[in-house]
This record gives sequence, structure tokens and C-alpha cells, in this order.
Amino acid sequence: MKLGITMFATDRSMNVVDLARAVEERGYSSLYLPEHTHIPASRRTPAPTGDAVLPEEYRRTLDPFVALGAAAAVTSKIELGTGICLVAQRDPILLAKECATLDLCSAGRFVLGIGFGWNREEMSHHGVEFRSRRAMVREKIIATKKLWTEEAASFSGDFVHFEDSWSWPKPVRKPHPPILIGAAAGPKLFEHIAEYADGWIPIGGAGVAKALPELRAAMERAGRDPKDARVVPFGTVPKPEKLDYYESLGIEEVVLRLPSVGADGVMPLLDRYAAFVA
Repeated sequence: MKLGITMFATDRSMNVVDLARAVEERGYSSLYLPEHTHIPASRRTPAPTGDAVLPEEYRRTLDPFVALGAAAAVTSKIELGTGICLVAQRDPILLAKECATLDLCSAGRFVLGIGFGWNREEMSHHGVEFRSRRAMVREKIIATKKLWTEEAASFSGDFVHFEDSWSWPKPVRKPHPPILIGAAAGPKLFEHIAEYADGWIPIGGAGVAKALPELRAAMERAGRDPKDARVVPFGTVPKPEKLDYYESLGIEEVVLRLPSVGADGVMPLLDRYAAFVA
């Protein structure tokens, strides 16, 4: 089983360049970074963590594409992913360019982990209507894929419009970088995955065994091979019995969570978790 790492990279956490080097040196398979463009000070949306106060790292998060570009420059093996990118808040033409550029610069190591978002105020500042976010993400990703794979791409939908356009570079990985959706299990999510994505990021990993048959059925209904659905439990604290359980379900990759702290707090955990890699 492959083990990756995720951490809220901030201006106060361990430097991303140093973290990427350490992750690769210890045999981990991937590094994923989350995204929040900003956190409105007047936020009224409850914290997804269940905390009364949203943890500070949410408002200090680095831009994942810039940070992963720095990580790409000092590594050669690990996959580099967004975990997750808030697609509704991004322009799809720029998203296609950023992803393809990062994939090219990393020699095909980029993974686009995406989500629909939870923070109503953050979305509102980007002009995104909360109730429309899933439909908006769908259109933006389909449009992005067209820009990645077609010489002259166009798109016309409810949220995205552009006429025949050239967009280079094209991604190194073919047909395009893997697209993984991070969200709670359910029929609507699995329909989205089956239509335009390549897998699922179950945050925390709870309830995966019960949900897998539903995901595979959705893939079959869409005419896709259920075996192609990549399932990556995310934000896990490793224990032998937990990793053995995931492996028994046919899961081949798990992403472990690190705290958003300095190197003194991160490195001991990286070293301890590396025993599971071995």
C-alpha cells in the first residue's frame, strides 16, 4: 500500500520545500496540499471540524499550485496533489493552465483533488452561489478537461462559456491528470465521480466499506470499469489494523495527516509514520 502525506501549508508551518524533500526521502508516495483563498472575518458558516472556532491554519493557507510548484522543483518521484482545490472559486481557463503547467514541470506527477466547498462566505466573495456550487464545479471540470485534451476547445454551459480556444501546455499524463473528488459519500457524489472524475477522496475514511458498492455501481451505470475508480482515504492517522483494513477493501493508497506546525513538530511524525512505509 502507498502512503502519502497532507498538511495545511501556511506561513507558520514547516517550509513546503523542506517538507517535500523529507516526504520523498522517506519513501512516501505523495504530498497533497489544501486550498482556501481567504477566510472572511465575518464567517457564519460552522467549522467543518466541529470546533467552535475555526483552526488558524484555514486562514493562513498557502496557494497550493505555487507551493506544489516549489515542491516539484526539489523532488522527482512523489505525486503532487491538491487536497483539495476549490474549483467553484477558480476560473476554468486559468485552472487548466495551472494544472497542465504543474504537470509538465513535474514530469506528469500532478493529481487534481477537488471539492465543492463548505464556506458560504468565502464562496460569496468569489461570486459563487452556494446552492449552485456542485453544478458549477461540474461544468468547470468538464471545460478544463476539454482544454487539456482538445487542440481547439470550446464550452457553453450555465456557468462557463468560451469559444474555440488554444490552450497549452497539455498535461504530460494522458489523457489528463487524475481528478479525485473529496466529499461525503452519497448517490449525487458518485454520479459526479462516474461522469467526469477518476476517483474519490473520503475525508477521514469513515464508512468507506459501505460506500464502495454504490460507487462501483455508479461507475458501471456510466459505462466505466469500476476497477478504475481510485479511492484514497484522506487525513488518516495510521494504525496497523486500519491500514490492513483498507488493504482488505482493495484500497491501494492512503494519505496521512500531519499537523500544521513547524519542522520540530512535523519531522518526528514523518519519521514515525515512515515505519508503515517500510
